[in-house]
Amino acid sequence: MATNRRQELRVPRGRLVSLADAAMEFSVCTKTIRRRIANGTVTGYKVGRVIRVDLDELRQALLVTMPSAR
Repeated sequence: MATNRRQELRVPRGRLVSLADAAMEFSVCTKTIRRRIANGTVTGYKVGRVIRVDLDELRQALLVTMPSAR
């Protein structure tokens, strides 16, 4: 029994944006986002020839709370 490949793909619920737009949103370089995709911290989605990322997932991966001194 053959399965439909489209059903197997997990589509993110957030907003998919290009690497350049994501980099501008978080004030980082696109290379930083590419590194996160390469090490598995963030999932990259190829749409046509363009790689896109989920902004919500990227926000969770990049934003780290810093403990206060008090």
